[in-house]
Amino acid sequence: MVEGKIIKALSGFYYVISKENQRVYQCRGRGVFRKNKITPLVGDVVLFEESNPGEGYVVDVKNRKNELVRPPIANIDQAIIVASAVKPDFSPLLLDRFLVLIESKNIEPVIFISKMDMVDSDKQKAIMNIREDYEKIGYSVLTLSTKDPEGLLTAKNYFRDKISVIAGQSGVGKSSMLNAINPLLDLETNEISTSLGRGKHTTRHVELIEVNEGLVADTPGFSSLEFNELDQQDLADCFPEMRERKADCKFRGCMHHKEPKCAVKAAVESGDIPSYRYDHYLHFLEEIRNRKPRY
Repeated sequence: MVEGKIIKALSGFYYVISKENQRVYQCRGRGVFRKNKITPLVGDVVLFEESNPGEGYVVDVKNRKNELVRPPIANIDQAIIVASAVKPDFSPLLLDRFLVLIESKNIEPVIFISKMDMVDSDKQKAIMNIREDYEKIGYSVLTLSTKDPEGLLTAKNYFRDKISVIAGQSGVGKSSMLNAINPLLDLETNEISTSLGRGKHTTRHVELIEVNEGLVADTPGFSSLEFNELDQQDLADCFPEMRERKADCKFRGCMHHKEPKCAVKAAVESGDIPSYRYDHYLHFLEEIRNRKPRY
């Protein structure tokens, strides 16, 4: 048996790149997976055996360090959130929604803010201030445009030796950015529909494509931005600046909402935590509390 990594799943076939010879094998899953209700995912490290030249069967799936349902992918090292400065307008609330979802899966987030060549000086200043806030929290933030070779070179280095997913709302320029980093990809891009103010999804199946000696899942990112799998008591842990202060709250299990002597609220009042981040936390907390119960 040979170890490999699934780089594409399509119509019941798994395309596995062999660790041994770097060749790609078209494999089927053994019936045992269906019996045990295991579905091999793109990103899985698997054992497979060759049945014919270039073909084989996946016989075992190694333990995963993480997995996503949408897109269905495993063992992700980082999620690159692409947010555009304009068209669609930059939204800190939407950015925080992505960050919470990614933090909840124990995946490292990286923030790219695209289309910086299209902003005026006031908007640029506002975005640079927000960038500073997120860098203080500990996030890597890159501002770039597809016309800025230096920024693209910096962006390219983030992909090396990692499995990445690209997240972000439609129309922010995810495919355009990947094409600019690696023109050989020639990914299909769709302009934003101006009447709807949103782009169309252009990717249809999950595939890992090579970008600068790393692998990237070319998918529309998260098709659902609901907090369906997140409990309210775990929400604050998805905000790193709250996570590191929770031990200083008076009450264990403090929700940083109406409790007295809360270290998080004190940090908001002193300006150490941006008030908009705290507002987003309360917004998400309310959303989770009002969620319909699951049965």
